Amino acid sequence: MTSATAVLREMRWWDIEPVLELEHELFPEDAWSAGMFWSELAHARGPHATRRYVVAEEPGSGRIVGYAGLAAAGDLADVQTIASARDQWGTGLGARLLTDLLRAATAFECAEVLLEVRVDNTRAQKLYERFGFEPIGFRRGYYQPGNVDALVMRLSDPASSVTADGPVQGETHG
Repeated sequence: MTSATAVLREMRWWDIEPVLELEHELFPEDAWSAGMFWSELAHARGPHATRRYVVAEEPGSGRIVGYAGLAAAGDLADVQTIASARDQWGTGLGARLLTDLLRAATAFECAEVLLEVRVDNTRAQKLYERFGFEPIGFRRGYYQPGNVDALVMRLSDPASSVTADGPVQGETHG
């Protein structure tokens, strides 16, 4: 199944359980708790929303194959989480999820987007670089257990970084 068949939609409370299953499969040692997702979703609706959370759902089966979340504060947004099921790796689903988050950052009128990524996750780093994210520093021992460092990346002007289909084509950032 390709990412084009998965439908992106707003994450709702009833998605927390299937998202947690995927979260524990992908991040067994540092998975988010149900409470963390509940807390984030509490800020994702209404006129004072500061969060955007989406899921990718397979039509027909209803299987959640990906999810992503963004928090906004003032003119700064932070990618809180982004993940896709292993059978979706290489299908473009991660790019679709990130595109949705960057559109949300633009809607929140954010001038910059930050994220942390494990230093050993080069696949994700390449995705972020395609969108124009640049490394700006490290957070030592950020991922626990294991004491793995996080690479901090920043994207300036998210509004100019995406087209309808993903990153601006043919453009290099840096």
